[in-house]
This record gives sequence, structure tokens and C-alpha cells, in this order.
Amino acid sequence: MHARDNVATAGELQQQPADLVVEAATTVLAMLADSTRLRLMVELVRGERDVTALTAAVGAARPAVSQHLGKLRLAGLVRGRRDGRRQVYALTDEHVARLVTEAVRTAEHRVSDRPAHHLPPADGTPAQR
Repeated sequence: MHARDNVATAGELQQQPADLVVEAATTVLAMLADSTRLRLMVELVRGERDVTALTAAVGAARPAVSQHLGKLRLAGLVRGRRDGRRQVYALTDEHVARLVTEAVRTAEHRVSDRPAHHLPPADGTPAQR
């Protein structure tokens, strides 16, 4: 299986999602709209991390990191578990990992000279580059 096999395509959204789904998606995207939270999520895409490692990785104060992790946990994007005296965090599922990864990859294209990946036209003809 290739990494791109798991990427959602526009063709999968055949109809407008229910209001409840849109509200949940808005909450998820709002959580990722904060730079510290996005940096935390990028670290967690790489695997489980404790608060000390996350604090060092994102360069924020420990209380701020703990507060952001609490918000991410309440939003259902991360989960925490005790490991002795440490609190260890991880992403809740692969959808979250792909969303974070795709958001960062999209931004990399926008700030670099790399071309974007264009969607094919709705009529099925190949996309022009």
C-alpha cells in the first residue's frame, strides 16, 4: 500500500455533509488554526510524546503546552495516558494524522516554488499543468 492510497479525494464527497458533520469539521480545523497546536500535532504525527518532549519541540512554556494539549484532547484529536509519572500524548486516529500532514504539505507548496497538485476537471479529462 502506498501513502497516497489513503488520501481522500474530492470525488468521495458526493453530497453536502450533514450540519453536525460540518460543525465537527469546523471545530477540528479551528484547533489546527493555532500555530502552537499545529506544531504539537506535527510532533504527534511522528509518534507518542510526553509533555517534556513536546515542550522542547515546540519551544513554548510548559503551562501553555499543557493548556493546548487539553484543548486538543477535549476536541478529540489527541489522547493522553499515564506512563509512570509522565503524561504521554498520541493522535487519536489516522484521519487526524493525514489531515495534519496534508495541511502542512499544502502550505509547503504555497510557500515554495513547487507546483500544486491539480484536481482533474469534473468531466474526467486530464488536468492541465
